[in-house]
Amino acid sequence: MAQLPLFKDFDGYSPKYHFFKNSLLGQVHDSIPWDDLVSCLPEERSGRGAPSWFGANAMFALMFLKSYLNISDRQLLERYNSDWMLQYFCGKVLAEDQQIRDMTIMTRIRAYLEKHCEWEKLQEVLINHWKHDVNNTHVLLMDATCYESYIRFPTDVKLLWECCEWVFENQLFSICSELGIKRPRSKYREQKIEQMAYFRKRKNSFKETLKRRKALVYLLGKGIAQLQEILDGKQGAGLDLKDFARLAVVKKVYSQQRFLLTNPPSELKDRIVSLHKPYLRPIVRGKENRPVEFGAKAHILQVDGLTFIDKLDFNAFNECTRLKLSVAKHKRFFGPAKQLGADRIYATNSNRRFCTDNKIFTCFPKKGPKKQSKSEKVLSSEISKQRATVMEGVFGTNKDFYGLRKIRVKGEKREKLMIFFGIMTANAVKLAKRKREKENPPERKTA
Repeated sequence: MAQLPLFKDFDGYSPKYHFFKNSLLGQVHDSIPWDDLVSCLPEERSGRGAPSWFGANAMFALMFLKSYLNISDRQLLERYNSDWMLQYFCGKVLAEDQQIRDMTIMTRIRAYLEKHCEWEKLQEVLINHWKHDVNNTHVLLMDATCYESYIRFPTDVKLLWECCEWVFENQLFSICSELGIKRPRSKYREQKIEQMAYFRKRKNSFKETLKRRKALVYLLGKGIAQLQEILDGKQGAGLDLKDFARLAVVKKVYSQQRFLLTNPPSELKDRIVSLHKPYLRPIVRGKENRPVEFGAKAHILQVDGLTFIDKLDFNAFNECTRLKLSVAKHKRFFGPAKQLGADRIYATNSNRRFCTDNKIFTCFPKKGPKKQSKSEKVLSSEISKQRATVMEGVFGTNKDFYGLRKIRVKGEKREKLMIFFGIMTANAVKLAKRKREKENPPERKTA
């Protein structure tokens, strides 16, 4: 008896497919250039061996669906098993007696895309496809925001204790048990009792916190030395490449925390705030509710309501220095910008001269005795209103409805890809809604 394929490709017409093509999800599907995106990946393997469950097209489709539905990987695959519209979106229709049981597919898809894709190249493909549907390309809005990672709020005591737990319990004690050697002497158990007492207290004074930090820095230094001595004597027994990378992070945390005991935090560069995500940096935003955020800082450009990423970095940067580069990038894709909207941090003398030389009207407050005319005041007010309402609103919409409130995946490049797909999914939905309104304009009520 021949073995049935896991998936059945859709070929032909059915009422369900008609309903899908006329739904919002179907119009979102039509707004995405799938063939151009697939060309960014290497050719699929063919020949002997088990075929992959999802092709390149379906991989991208699942990433867009995850942002569109704003659900977890397991919820996405469970819904895929029962929702024929999602199957049509991916181009892979399950048979009636088939379902996906491997819930780790999305992890492998992200790893594959992370290895073979760059978000800058994918965004360029989408811009070249969407720019023909964009109006008012002479108006450029720009602003910066932070897409936070899903981590607990970092403190020095928590970070040091996590490092101590990893060195002693995860590595040192297990290696000694495997090799059948005696554990080296340490105060780890005594410090663990004191640490639990510290955590149980509702509030700790600065003096108690400083005492804990000093004790943990000493304990961590001793544990690293003991672990390194065993590894040198046993040729690295018990550690793989990931463990060696984690050990390098722990050593860097130890050196940074020793430095912070005698120096102010402002003198420390590239401060590690998470053992599991060492690429994160504190981003000082200066806002009332969140003065510091931990995640990727993004400089965002907006043209006719569509948002694109100009720069995405986990290190803090000054967004006002990006104005000239952003204008050049806008000119490359959409033509020269005639009007520019940005907040007051961009209104430096250098940026003002650049905009004046290139005849770009801005909403920056005027300097000097020359006053604006009435029409200039109206235009400046309208640009400022669009930047403050439409653009700031898009930030909140993307974070609340497209999975960008807290980025849960691990890995620097993987987090950037998740941010990219969230923003591009929001653009695809906006274009699909515009197309629907154009095809089916609302009827005017007559008296």
